[in-house]
Order: sequence, then structure tokens, then C-alpha cells
Amino acid sequence: MRFLRDLIDLLLPEQCAGCGQEPVLLCDTCARPLRASARPVRAATAGIPPPWTVAAYEGPLRTILAAYKERGRTALAAPLGEALATAVQATLTGPSKGTAVPQKGAAVSPKGAAVPSKGASTAGDARLEDVQAGPVVVWVPSGRGAVRRRGHDPLRGLVEIAVRRLWAEGVPVSMMDALRQRGRVADQVGLTARQRAANVQGAVEARPCVAGRRVVLVDDVVTTGASLAEAARALRAAGAEVTATATIAATPRHRPW
Repeated sequence: MRFLRDLIDLLLPEQCAGCGQEPVLLCDTCARPLRASARPVRAATAGIPPPWTVAAYEGPLRTILAAYKERGRTALAAPLGEALATAVQATLTGPSKGTAVPQKGAAVSPKGAAVPSKGASTAGDARLEDVQAGPVVVWVPSGRGAVRRRGHDPLRGLVEIAVRRLWAEGVPVSMMDALRQRGRVADQVGLTARQRAANVQGAVEARPCVAGRRVVLVDDVVTTGASLAEAARALRAAGAEVTATATIAATPRHRPW
């Protein structure tokens, strides 16, 4: 299935994943929200620190995230991962200006924003000892069935890009695959806040390797916060300290602007 999607992408002309109107990965208009500064969400969810987020989960961004997660547009990991890095950095150092917005007419290429390669050395690289002692980024896990269906683990891919960028900028942060789902979880789409909380209750467990670590917990979108709260519960039960949460986007009820 993954091979077939890649073959289709190769044969068909690429169009903007947000609006479908320009022959680029993301046009300037659709990419702009991902380059905003991070801000904390207005509404707090019990059990988690208020997430920092970059964009509102509405309009083209909904289409962009669906294209990345469900339709094989894996090149979108670069701009989405950069946005996640902005949110994570805000949890550690406070708000900062997002990636510079290009002049009108510019667009994100299929390669996306510049991301240091694995093992790359830059003037801003964090020291290894600082990274080992510093906070770790842990992501809300996807179900095994969803990963098989999609052909990739979407959130893990975004975290890899975000952590690589932060490392290159001298921010001492690393990533850890510390959470897993214990059983099947129903699709959260269409559920109320109470139903979402009940749906994920007890559904996540943390690995012992996270004990004693300071954690920045991340997800792609915060809706009711139920998934983040359940993941935070599991991390604390394993001995971790959840110091902050971060997402790429927030639904309108949580929007910080």
C-alpha cells in the first residue's frame, strides 16, 4: 500500500496539500500558520500543563494534517515538524518568533524547511551531556493498527524532525519512545469531551525507561486534551515528571488567539 501511494505521488503532479491550487508541497498562504509563534492555549485540561501550540486546527491545516497522516504526503513532515519544534522550544525557553515567513509568492519545497541531518554538527549543537540530562520529548502513541494502515508513525516522524532542529539550535532535548497503547481505542472523532476521556482511560502505559526524567509531552492537535491527560497519567505512574505539553495546533475551543 505504501509503495502504491509513493508511485502515485511520483506519477501525478504535486499540488499544495492545503488548497490544491499551486504546484508545490505547500503554498505560502497555507504554510503561513505553521510559521507563527507558539502560544499557550486558553483552556486548561485537568491533569496536564496547558499546551503550547502554533496554529488553529481549522481550514487548510485540517487538510494538511490529514494528507500527512492518512494520504501518504510524508514530505509534509518537514514543515509540520518545524512547527512542533517551535511549540516545544516555547515550553523550554518561552515564546519565540517562528520560522521566518517568506516573502509573498514563496513556497515550501517538497523537501520542506532545512532540517539538520542525523549526526550533523553545527555551531549551535547541544552538548551531549546536557541532552542526556535534559528534558525528553515523548509523543502520544498511535495504535499499531493505525501505524500499519498508514505505513508510518506520523507523530514520531514529526518529533524526530523537531528534536533534530532543536539540537542544532543548541537546545538540550532528546526524544524517547516511552508510551504504548495497551488495547484498542475507538476513533475519537465525533465524541464529546466526556466520551473522549472515557474512551482513552487506562489505554496507555509507559515504559520504565522514563522514570526520573523530565518530559515534554506532545501531540499533533489538542481537542479536549483527553489523550494528553491519559498519556501524562501513564508517564507519572512510571515515575516521570511531565513538565510541559506541546502541539502543532489547537481546535477553536482551545485556540490561544
